[in-house]
Amino acid sequence: MKKVIIVDKVHPQFSLRLQEMGFEIVEEYQKSSDDIPWHEYAGMIIRSRFPIDKSIFSQAKALQFIARVGAGLENIDLSAAKQAKVKVLAAPEGNRHALGEHALGMLLSLFNRLLWADQEVRKGIWLREENRGLELRGKTVGLIGYGYMGSAFASKLRGMDCRVIAYDLYRKGFASSQVEEVSLDYLKSEADIISLHLPESDETYHYLDEEFIASCKKNFFLLNTARGKNVKTAALVKALQEGKILGACLDVLEFEKSSFENIFQAGVPDDLNYLFQSPKVVLSPHIAGWTKESKELMAKVLLEKIENLNL
Repeated sequence: MKKVIIVDKVHPQFSLRLQEMGFEIVEEYQKSSDDIPWHEYAGMIIRSRFPIDKSIFSQAKALQFIARVGAGLENIDLSAAKQAKVKVLAAPEGNRHALGEHALGMLLSLFNRLLWADQEVRKGIWLREENRGLELRGKTVGLIGYGYMGSAFASKLRGMDCRVIAYDLYRKGFASSQVEEVSLDYLKSEADIISLHLPESDETYHYLDEEFIASCKKNFFLLNTARGKNVKTAALVKALQEGKILGACLDVLEFEKSSFENIFQAGVPDDLNYLFQSPKVVLSPHIAGWTKESKELMAKVLLEKIENLNL
C-alpha cells in the first residue's frame, strides 16, 4: 500500500478520502524535514511548514505527488520536482472566492474608516465629520495579475458601480463584461486603487517599489492579498507619508516567515511599526483565503486532482 504523509494540519477529508483511494496515511506535524523518512512516501500533503527543496527530492525516490493546500507554490522547488517527475498540485480554485470577499471587505473598511471609528465609539468618542468615508462608486480599480484571485476579486466588484481594469504579463484575451484588459502603463495612469494578485518569484520581488510608485499618474490606494515580498515596505511607508499612496490594505507583509505562521522572529522594524500605527492602513494576518468554506473546498479540489492522477 502506498503511503501519503500529511505534514500540516488540514481538513479531515484528506485522511478519509485518501484512505478510500487505497493510501496509507501518516500524519506528522512536529518533526522537521530532516527527521522525516522521505523515501517511504508516494505522496505529500503540505501547506507551508517548510520548503520542499532538492535535498528532499533526492531522498524521496518513491514520491509521485505533492499537494499544496493553497494557491502559491513558492515553497516548492518546481524545477527539482519536474526533474524528479513529481506532480505538484495546488488549489487556487478553492480559496479564490474567500480572497475576493476579503479584499473587498478590507477596501470598504479602509474607505469608511470602520476599524478606527469602531475603536473610537467603544471609548465613548463620537466623531462624525472626522470619519466621513469615501465611496467605491466611480473609482477605477486596477488589478495586476488576472488569474484565479484577480478574476475572483473582479467578480466581487460587480455591482459596486466602479470600473475594473486589469493587466497580466502572461495571460491575454481575458476582457469581459466585468473587466477591461489594459497595458501596465495604462493601468498606472488610470487606477485610483491598485490591487496585487501576483505569485512570489524573483521577478515579482519588490514589484511595487519607489520606481513603480513614482510611475503612477494618480495618488492611489493599495491592496495586497498576494505575497508580502511583492511590496517593498520602505517604499510603501515613504509613499504613505508623502501622500502618494493614500491608504493600504495588507493581508500579507514583507516580514512574514516563509511558513506564514509569524511575522518575524525578533524585533519590530521601524517601517512595520509605522504600518501598525497608521490610520491609513488596514491589516490582517494572511487570512484572505482563510475561511471555513475555503478549507473544505480546497480539500475537495485537491482530492479530485489526486484521484485524477490514477496512481
